Amino acid sequence: MAAVVLVPLAPGCEELEAVTIIDLLRRAEIEVVTAGLDGDPVRASRGVVLVPDTDLDTALQRDYDMVVLPGGATGADNLSGDPRVGELLKKMANSGRFTAAICAAPKVLAGHGLLDGKQATCYPGHIHADNPQHIRLSDQPVVIDGQVITSRGPGTAMDFALTLIETLVGKTRRDEVETALARS
Repeated sequence: MAAVVLVPLAPGCEELEAVTIIDLLRRAEIEVVTAGLDGDPVRASRGVVLVPDTDLDTALQRDYDMVVLPGGATGADNLSGDPRVGELLKKMANSGRFTAAICAAPKVLAGHGLLDGKQATCYPGHIHADNPQHIRLSDQPVVIDGQVITSRGPGTAMDFALTLIETLVGKTRRDEVETALARS
């Protein structure tokens, strides 16, 4: 059975991260569902308009192996402010499935308790070292702690997406996608 990943797209998301994640996972033949918070196209942080596959309510009617949150400060704030996202993240964690976030979006995971006592990384300043959840902040480009994967920002989006591929479908498939990218 093929892996299925949900990528929620919120206004103000970081388009480089969103598109890199979606593109590389699809190159790995992972089914990716993009979902806007409503039925409208999503204006990303640099003005690029992204057209989601569906809206979040429709997307939430199925199960996923992983949920990946693109960053962007405004996008992360919009994801944080949507109760459906919080419920989904908790459901994923409680069922032992993967949650992943990049850039500012790890603060969404933190806000719902998914990073409590874990090691994580994020864009500098979005989670503070004196955090009450005792998140062990790292400056590594990608951090895996249990079923949670975090990454620092746009400059680490390729490494992040390749790590997601490896996590979902194995190192061989990751290597195939990475090798094909180098030949492109």
